[in-house]
Amino acid sequence: MYTFGIYIYILLVRLAALFGHRKARLKLAGHKQTFAVLNEKLKPGNEYIWFHVSSRGGFEQSRPMIERLHATHPEYRVVLTFFSPSGYELAKSYQQVDAVCFLPFDTRRNVKRFLDALQPRMAFFMKCEFWLNCLTELKNRNIPVYSISSVFDNKRSRLGVTGSRLRLALHCFTHLFVQDENSKAMLKGIGINNVSVVGNTRFDRVVKVLEQARQIPLLETFAQGNRLFVAGCSQRDDEAVYIPFFNRNREWKLVIVPCGLDDERIKSIEKQYAGTCVRYTRATMENIHNADCLIIDTYDLLSVVYKYADLALIGGSFGRGVRNVLEAAVYGVPLLIGPESNRSHEAQSLLECGGAVKVTDAYDFGEKVNLLYNDKEYSERIGAIAGEYVMENTGATARIFREIGL
Repeated sequence: MYTFGIYIYILLVRLAALFGHRKARLKLAGHKQTFAVLNEKLKPGNEYIWFHVSSRGGFEQSRPMIERLHATHPEYRVVLTFFSPSGYELAKSYQQVDAVCFLPFDTRRNVKRFLDALQPRMAFFMKCEFWLNCLTELKNRNIPVYSISSVFDNKRSRLGVTGSRLRLALHCFTHLFVQDENSKAMLKGIGINNVSVVGNTRFDRVVKVLEQARQIPLLETFAQGNRLFVAGCSQRDDEAVYIPFFNRNREWKLVIVPCGLDDERIKSIEKQYAGTCVRYTRATMENIHNADCLIIDTYDLLSVVYKYADLALIGGSFGRGVRNVLEAAVYGVPLLIGPESNRSHEAQSLLECGGAVKVTDAYDFGEKVNLLYNDKEYSERIGAIAGEYVMENTGATARIFREIGL
């Protein structure tokens, strides 16, 4: 039934691509190139370590491990695969890996062909990537495979941690490195004991970004000494909450980093905002002076943009679920998080420790922004707690390497 479901999924992706769905088209195009990429990039005699991620977030989680492996074991080569187009374009120029491609759809035939070509020495699946046919074949071939930074909560349990398919997949892992004790306890409850609590490698990544953060002269010119609000990974539901506030309150400069950079998406933001918008790729030192809103229409700046923020809203928290909070928290930025934060362990932890402020709706958003604007001491305290939270939770990468013996 599982494999039959995969074939249904492939059919749906093809239908979506046929009707113009952008991500479906990108996914199919990437899948067509997978084996050509492997044929071109893989060299006889090399030993390969395989990292698999879902999207950009998983890629950022994998980077501390890939970079440590590259520094300590240069004898190994690295292959990185993606499930989603998100992050794939960014990773193609990543110098620390030898090949980047899409993971083939999880049919038995695809899996065997892929592993025959790659023959990995070991494999790392980031966070909650559980592909049953692939994991089963890795186990059958006695290839060590590790789950990294996975997390299991009550909601995920109800969705099927105890279900037969996911249980089979979980039993295929050589070891699971989870983020918290609750995840370990849940896995123990279904008979999985090869588990270690090490935390989240994403903390290691954002600290590295902080240390290497470059200057962005256009952003510095744009701010011009004004208070700067950053809406990161912004989605349509978020924009319905915060844009009306900034249409009425121009004492802030607004930076929007949309989730999705197609032209139609950006035009919808420009239509909602009553002031002067400039897209980053069209900004100059001249036209940026008169702008009230800067839209970041490129993929590689979000983690640096937060460096300039006086206050930030983490996108997705008024819609499908909050996105990564750590990219902002590491800079000690006071964070606003909407009601949809339950699926993020880090967002919940920041709210509990006082490193973020919860916002319920558009009215509450205005109240909280004004409070943080007028009470500088309160704002600085929230930001300091957020920064400390990140620093206190680093070290997952080193713990994993020690346990694996690398």
